[in-house]
Amino acid sequence: QVQLVESGGGLVQPGGSLRLSCTASGFTSNDYAIGWFRQAPGKEREGISCTSSSSVGVNWYVGSVRGRFSVTRANSENAVYLQMNSLKAEDPGIYYCGRSVSGRACERDFSSPNHYDNWGPGTQVTVSS
Repeated sequence: QVQLVESGGGLVQPGGSLRLSCTASGFTSNDYAIGWFRQAPGKEREGISCTSSSSVGVNWYVGSVRGRFSVTRANSENAVYLQMNSLKAEDPGIYYCGRSVSGRACERDFSSPNHYDNWGPGTQVTVSS
């Protein structure tokens, strides 16, 4: 059964850091690009990053998180990590990962949720002092 599960969310102060995990089962995560998305209450799901497979070796970020967030793969754990630094008041939400329907490379419009499936249940991130 193909499955993704996010973890690592929590409460953090502004300026703090969190590392989220996206752990895959039922498939090899490094055979696919993986996208990270977030959804704040009352808002649509927003794509923030896509990491291609290691053979392609490209990560993409939207402007609002570029320079603060970074994605890495832990292939031995079949997982993808999202390191979030300098968290801001606009970063809270439920964070999701999804598997690309296109394979190993991220699409040009990588932030569109239409390019992903097998979404995990999400993990909550709260930024508050």
